[in-house]
Amino acid sequence: MSQKPSLKQKLNYLFDNLMAAGTPAMIGMLALLSLVIVVVAGAVIRILSITQEDGAPLGFGEAIWMSLMRTLDAGTMGGDSGPGFRFVMLLVTLGGVFVVSSLIGVLSAGVESKLEELRKGRSVVLENGHTVILGWSPQVFTIISELVESNSNQKRASIAILSEMDKVEMEDEIRARILNLKTTRIICRSGNPMDPTDLELVSPHSARSIIVIPPDSDSPDTFVIKTVLAITNNPNRHAGPYHIVTQLREQKNQTVVKMIGMRDQINAVMMGELIARVTAQTSRLSGLSVVYTEMMNFGGDEIYFKEEPSLSGRIFGDSLLAFEDSTVMGISRANGSVLLNPPMDTRYEPGDKVIAISADDDTVKLSGLNLFPVQEAALRANGHPPTPIAEKALLLGWNPRAGIILKELDTYVAKGSLALIVADEAFEKDVRACVKLSSQKVNFLAGDTTDRDLLDSLKIEDYDHVIVLADTTVPVQDSDARTLVTLLHLRDIASRDETPFSIVSEMLDLRNRELAEVTQVDDFIVSDHLISLMTAQLSENADLMGVFTDLFDPEGSEIYLKPIEQYVALGEPVNFYTVVEAARRRGETALGYRIETEHSDSKKSYGVYTNPKKSNVITFTAEDKIIVLAEN
Repeated sequence: MSQKPSLKQKLNYLFDNLMAAGTPAMIGMLALLSLVIVVVAGAVIRILSITQEDGAPLGFGEAIWMSLMRTLDAGTMGGDSGPGFRFVMLLVTLGGVFVVSSLIGVLSAGVESKLEELRKGRSVVLENGHTVILGWSPQVFTIISELVESNSNQKRASIAILSEMDKVEMEDEIRARILNLKTTRIICRSGNPMDPTDLELVSPHSARSIIVIPPDSDSPDTFVIKTVLAITNNPNRHAGPYHIVTQLREQKNQTVVKMIGMRDQINAVMMGELIARVTAQTSRLSGLSVVYTEMMNFGGDEIYFKEEPSLSGRIFGDSLLAFEDSTVMGISRANGSVLLNPPMDTRYEPGDKVIAISADDDTVKLSGLNLFPVQEAALRANGHPPTPIAEKALLLGWNPRAGIILKELDTYVAKGSLALIVADEAFEKDVRACVKLSSQKVNFLAGDTTDRDLLDSLKIEDYDHVIVLADTTVPVQDSDARTLVTLLHLRDIASRDETPFSIVSEMLDLRNRELAEVTQVDDFIVSDHLISLMTAQLSENADLMGVFTDLFDPEGSEIYLKPIEQYVALGEPVNFYTVVEAARRRGETALGYRIETEHSDSKKSYGVYTNPKKSNVITFTAEDKIIVLAEN
């Protein structure tokens, strides 16, 4: 049988509960104590008829008032007289000193606690139509920069960020990395994005789009799945679909995310596959990296969807020349399906939209021309494509994306091509278990890719493409440091030999990518940067998911840079109408061109021009390239 609690225990328990109630309860307790002191003192003075010397007896109310004044201000009793009155007022004053000092301490602690709460960012964001970012990684700076650029034509825009990082630290890092926020206001809140209660701090139910950024951890997909679940299954969710953009590393988790958000519009970018495909493509096509960047950032021309009823019934080939300031690249069907570079005789149907690269959505408009100034004399016959020759690729390092890179390369290279993998001997088993390739032979050599003697012995100048892969088995900074060392050696080797070979290197941390950049378009650093650009684009326009999926799918049309001499005459002025027509007759969609003499000029986008005015006149040389959407 349990022992009955003592009075002391009960009082202690009552006091503990009172203290746990917070600042208001403690203030109330001190006020009650003050009331007790002044009432008791007033009663003693009145009952015992205690007065000051030569003073008249005090009434009960007057005695309470005098006691209250001495409770609040110890100096008030300086003029008191009479031993009895002084003694009572001394006791009242001592009680007042305790009460007031305690009150000051409680108020100070309460104010400090409130300031700490505000510093941590625990108040609810009262915004509508804003963008919500859940999570934190180096990607956040690229995403914010792109959204700021996108919002620059608005009077006021807001981005609310929720992560477990300290609010002040987030704000400081954003201010240090993004100098001009233009018309966009950044609001940071500290909390767990996977917690539905914390999620309410950024008002996701009134946001126009939600971006979930996976953390740099061992299980980023778990964070994404739980966060998406906290949004879509939230008891406070609205009836309409949520527009959520996120990133995944494992293909199997894409199905899980789709099941979670069956009622919502969730665009999940597969990071590993996309980076692997871009790595393979950019290693073979000089300038392609700049084309992708130009198309996906908000700084230049972007991809827009525009319905043009006057095109209904007309064929796709006719629309290629119909826009002076925009470059048509495909059709968006009324049912939401996307056709990039469809057959030229594909007809527009009612409700279809033009997919075009343009400066803004209001610049996608028909030129109104019926006759187009195509220079027939400058057009060149299709001719025969050059006979494919075997290629040699060198992969320095190994990670889970290497298999996808090799498979992607295999779809482009000729029979008899070779791929040499140089990596730590621990990866040999993974290389041997790689997918079987039809056009390439894969060899493995164990070695340290940062060893200059080893690199010199490989005779790198004999290879067509060199790809430096990040080691994902070590910490991010250690991996990027090894990549930087290898890259420095490769640049030195390339500078000592006239034999051209492309270099593509992979960085895991976006900040290290900036350290390694050089003014050579071939030396492209593949990292999460492109993923960040795509994420920002999708948050503004969910329809772009179909375009990106088709664009990076090896089965559909892809972007190529081909010799311009196969399309138009060299050495004489040619307008872009003629270039577009030359590509159209081959079943291809021209997106722009690259001027070889400007390939090292960063101010001119390394010579890459996407969506030029069709009336622009250019004089091409044999080294220049045309940028096209084509099947092969």
